[in-house]
Amino acid sequence: RYPSPAREVGHRRTARPKMLSLASSYTAFGFAPGAAAAVLPARRVMIAAASHPAMSATGTETLDFTGGALRNNKDLTDTDLTRMGRRARPNIDWSNLRARLEVEFGFKEEELKQYDDVSKADLLKGYEMMQLCRQFENACNQAYMQGHIRGFMHLDNGQEAIPALIADAIKPGDKAVSYYREHTHALAKGVSPDAIMAELWAKDGGTCRGTGGSMHIYDKETNFQGGWALVCEQLPYAAGAARSILLDRQLDPDGTKDDDRIAVVFVGEGGAQNGRMAECLNAAAKENLPLLFIVIDNGRAINTFTPDVAANNDVFEQGQHYGVPGIRVDGGSMEQTLKTGRAVVDYVRTKGPAIMQVHTYRFQGHSPADPEHERGRKDEKKWARAEADPIKLFEADEAASGLDLDGALKSVKAVVKQSLDFARESPPPPAELAKELEFPDAPSTDYNARPPPAGADAITRATTDPEALATCEAHVAELQSLAKRGEISIADAVNLAVLEEMLRDPTTVCHAEDLQAGSSYNIPKLTQQTFGKLRGADEIIDEGHFLGKAIGEGMNGYRPIVEMMNTNFAIYAMAEISSAGNTFATTGGQFQMPLTIVGAGGTAPNQALGAEHSQPFHAYIMGIPGLKIGAAASPDAAYGMTKSMIRDNGPCFLFLPVKMMKETKGHAAVGECMPINKCKLVHKASDDAVAGGRAVTVLTYLHGLKECQSVLPEIQAEGLDIDLIELRSLKPLDMETIRDSLARTHKVAILDESTNSGGVGATVSALIHEQCFDLLDAPVKRLCMDDAPVPYASSMEVAVVKRGSDVVKAVFDFMLKKI
Repeated sequence: RYPSPAREVGHRRTARPKMLSLASSYTAFGFAPGAAAAVLPARRVMIAAASHPAMSATGTETLDFTGGALRNNKDLTDTDLTRMGRRARPNIDWSNLRARLEVEFGFKEEELKQYDDVSKADLLKGYEMMQLCRQFENACNQAYMQGHIRGFMHLDNGQEAIPALIADAIKPGDKAVSYYREHTHALAKGVSPDAIMAELWAKDGGTCRGTGGSMHIYDKETNFQGGWALVCEQLPYAAGAARSILLDRQLDPDGTKDDDRIAVVFVGEGGAQNGRMAECLNAAAKENLPLLFIVIDNGRAINTFTPDVAANNDVFEQGQHYGVPGIRVDGGSMEQTLKTGRAVVDYVRTKGPAIMQVHTYRFQGHSPADPEHERGRKDEKKWARAEADPIKLFEADEAASGLDLDGALKSVKAVVKQSLDFARESPPPPAELAKELEFPDAPSTDYNARPPPAGADAITRATTDPEALATCEAHVAELQSLAKRGEISIADAVNLAVLEEMLRDPTTVCHAEDLQAGSSYNIPKLTQQTFGKLRGADEIIDEGHFLGKAIGEGMNGYRPIVEMMNTNFAIYAMAEISSAGNTFATTGGQFQMPLTIVGAGGTAPNQALGAEHSQPFHAYIMGIPGLKIGAAASPDAAYGMTKSMIRDNGPCFLFLPVKMMKETKGHAAVGECMPINKCKLVHKASDDAVAGGRAVTVLTYLHGLKECQSVLPEIQAEGLDIDLIELRSLKPLDMETIRDSLARTHKVAILDESTNSGGVGATVSALIHEQCFDLLDAPVKRLCMDDAPVPYASSMEVAVVKRGSDVVKAVFDFMLKKI
């Protein structure tokens, strides 16, 4: 097995038994971790090793090439590491890389020959891209200091070999997903420099019309899909983009028979330590996704030296557990980066996922907004600018002889100047654009009028096993019969809606844990058995990872449905839910986000699930912009709202009552979509009670509906009555229906399945006081959960969770003027 590169100087590694020190043996293969200026020839190292008494079979030695001496890592101080430059360039030549490509990637000798040379023309193009990136970032830095660019901005100086590779090997149809240091990646993908600069200047001519800024560059035309600001969130989005390529091939095999598209995702070496990396490597290996992980290894967090906090900096080896090959290349050498990158990209196009770790140096601090107080950073940068600048190294290389480097530099300076002029002259976006980009579809949309894609039925039948399809259609017919007879449960109503929409629209896909078995409530039942593993994806137990893949699919033409086995588990996906809500606006309206999240949750009285399974997650996400949030406590609502949300072009979250999923049964209007912006007047107080001032408006949702219905006879027995309104749309809130009721009753109580602080009831109460104050005869009465965690024991839970008896008391208190 071909040996892996050694870790950087100062990092401990245990040698294998009966072998030389890893540092020495790796050096023999050309992977020297020491300073480039003092690397000993491999033969001399091996001779020295053979006679050195310190090189025992169990040692953890590291060679200090500044003096050629062998020292234990534990003896190396921060001063030593700083003196050695902290991170020397890896001594990797093309023969080493070639050998690894042969052993780890399975390339044959004849195949590798095509990568041995890079033409003069391609080298010049690569140099020109590096200079474009350098000059563009320098201009950005100056504009930032002048106040034209605001907020956070992250520059890429010193890492230009990576965009040179992207421009060289990545095709227009390939999908690129990056993080917040993405200007140069966008340039290399073909995004207009004018539009990028205008975005940074917050202008309407920017890639996202000024809504995204430096950390959120998107361009649908060139398939550049971010610019994501939360570290590592881009990884599952890229996996979803790669899945969309496979879905395209499955749904249109004739039209994609020559398709060799891939997705490429950029991540830092520190970010690659995040659990999302393992989850996405598993997903990429399991489904053989055409996904390239480019690990940008500049050795630094904002300030911290990565080896200080990471036990393993050989990120390219992370895929070994999953059968995903990896390789590390010196980003100081553009030529080697191009050669290696071409081979790795071809591997991903034809065989499957791979990791390419590019060893670089970041010349600037994390951001111009951050103070530069990194330990040893100034000395390192001074050395790196002189000895590890990929542009200077190429200019001094024999490969650059005869190339018109001056002409290339002159050309890119003109491009950068044009981008600055364009940004300066572009107008700012209008203020009203912010509200226009809140939702892709207006909340009042009639989803019954939305047709399926052209040829949908033919595509479904051509890509589905006839026997499996017949089984699914028989199951759907059975559920439809139950719905018409008023015998369908909430859970089965959602399953019916999901299957109907997946039959109707082949771009609809489903993700869930335990999906093959129907999960806990049969919501995704028969999805995989009918539509296959791509459209019906059974997932590992991490909600953020598979919701992130759904986001990537949603950005690429699909309508993902994500079932949360319990909505409290979506806490693991809070970052992804937040980004789903922001994406349409942040991309300037370029990327819609047709994503439906559905699951059982909430807090029923006496549910005995304890605090973690009784959290009001619906309240937690109320503040996320761009998200439509619904709650359905009946089969008809669950069915009709699920269908509408699946057809909506934005992110929607439907909450279902966990303790009513199977027991509550009723009718559902088969084939009909229901509004997702309206409340439901479930029971109307009698005219007599209203006329006598003995009626109260009661607002509730989820389990609260059942609680209120159960005590309605008790209230009516006293000559009182209520307008019972189910809050099916938590966001946006249907104030029209609430106002109409208050115009009759002038009193309102809210049975709220969330906490006193920051709960849904708090928001509803505030809006009523702001918009309906003139209709109130008394303050709003909130019957909400206490801020204390929900206990398991019912004797304690009664003090935290409100129920029907509390509604009765509130109605009586209104009549007795106690409120």
